[in-house]
Amino acid sequence: MKVIDTHCDALLKLWRDETKSFINDPEIDTNANRLKAGNVYVQFFAIWVPDRIPQELKFQVVLDQMNAFYERVLSLPNIKHIRSYSQINQLSDGEIGAVLTLEGMDAVGSDLGKLEWLYEQGVCSIGLTWNDANLCADGIGEARGAGLTQLGKKVVEMNNERAVTNDVSHLSIRAFWEVIERSTHTIASHSNAFAICQHDRNLRDEQIDELIKQNCFIGTVFFPTFVKCEQEATITDLIKHIDYIAGRGGVSHIGFGSDFDGIKHHITQLEHSGMYDQLINELCKHFSEEEVKGFCHGNFLSKSLFVIN
Repeated sequence: MKVIDTHCDALLKLWRDETKSFINDPEIDTNANRLKAGNVYVQFFAIWVPDRIPQELKFQVVLDQMNAFYERVLSLPNIKHIRSYSQINQLSDGEIGAVLTLEGMDAVGSDLGKLEWLYEQGVCSIGLTWNDANLCADGIGEARGAGLTQLGKKVVEMNNERAVTNDVSHLSIRAFWEVIERSTHTIASHSNAFAICQHDRNLRDEQIDELIKQNCFIGTVFFPTFVKCEQEATITDLIKHIDYIAGRGGVSHIGFGSDFDGIKHHITQLEHSGMYDQLINELCKHFSEEEVKGFCHGNFLSKSLFVIN
């Protein structure tokens, strides 16, 4: 089955080491060969700037990661830049669609001209924060737990105007609710169920219920810490999250946001993109073929193809 994965950090690894090849470097979980082996036909690539980077240099890191995207990912045969979700339907057999996203507005600061430029480069999804606070909002790791600033509200408004997805995965709980009430295109790109694993990065029941109510997509994440609150987890442990969200009425809202290349530990037998068949085979033991197709790609497409960038 074809797979859509709504989050990876391959650009971070390519930025950190210019010698790495996106074709087949074994340290890149989502390298081109592995995407092909796992039948991943749409991969989202996040731009994320580490906190240690001085503020005045952060946007340069965005530029560097974007250069890596263009020069080392899109330059490969059969990898196509998806600038609008509607273009996914235009992919030919054997082609892989590459979607550019921004994880955290830190590098943009208050310069909305930079945000406009990112739109022009084809960024399709934006999360206002990573785990910490910035000028737009508090992330889930900020103890204060505040919501959106006036700037954050403006960014959500701008995203709406351009049909750019608002990603709620890293937001504080208050910011989540303030985005969800304003956003017209919403996704939780890589989050699991808090009821199964009590990690702050996971979604509480009421958040899951609201995302389902608003017909949004939830990409389940493969990081063992978010799956089992431990460094080791199995595919069975991940399926518990999928089953839980499905049980709350979300069977047509669930997909995959692996977080490959951004995670230090991996689910056993799901260590990279080339191993998606292991997950799919196990899912087929618990769900119908139609439901599994939904998890793999159908649910995302049903939530996104109305978006024309």
